[in-house]
Amino acid sequence: MATSTNKTATFGVKLIHKYMSRETPLHPEKLTVWCALWAGGIIGLYFFKNDEGHNVTVNGDLYRAMITNFFIPELHNHDVQELWFQQYGATCHTSRATIDLLKDTFGDRLMSRFGPVNWPPRSCDLTPQDYFLWSYVISLVYADKPQTLDHLEDNIGRVIADIRPQMLEKVIENWTSRLDYIRASRGSPMPEIIFKM
Repeated sequence: MATSTNKTATFGVKLIHKYMSRETPLHPEKLTVWCALWAGGIIGLYFFKNDEGHNVTVNGDLYRAMITNFFIPELHNHDVQELWFQQYGATCHTSRATIDLLKDTFGDRLMSRFGPVNWPPRSCDLTPQDYFLWSYVISLVYADKPQTLDHLEDNIGRVIADIRPQMLEKVIENWTSRLDYIRASRGSPMPEIIFKM
């Protein structure tokens, strides 16, 4: 998730005294973006917006609508079979309705809190989107200091489009080595060397 503060200035005149105030929203505007990665590429980007095109925070209904109306149709455009689906434990990901929808699509190949493969929440070292994708994207999207959310959205799209399948293959190889280490060590912390790709 990438965020950016929209700075707005309000100017006013009261009698002959000029004043300038800067309004700072209680909660900064933000983008909520989703995509899936696999060794063959990236499916998405999907920016969560309401019917008027404004950015919104994700809830279970919006997440399920994205899965149903965007992700599953996109999945059918790729030659993937026996694909596993992994997600972390955000509430919108783990509601009963969401888990049921994902089980209908992926069966036992769902790694999620409350899923057939009960994936631990906050396991960012074992989730490629966390340990690679979003860190990589964020390291590049702010390079030109975007001043608007539209500019930030464009930057995110450009960075994602530039990620090559060879890079994703290495990410997935690294992920499997992390899983192998965890399995062999019975859950011991991973050494730093595994984190280098």
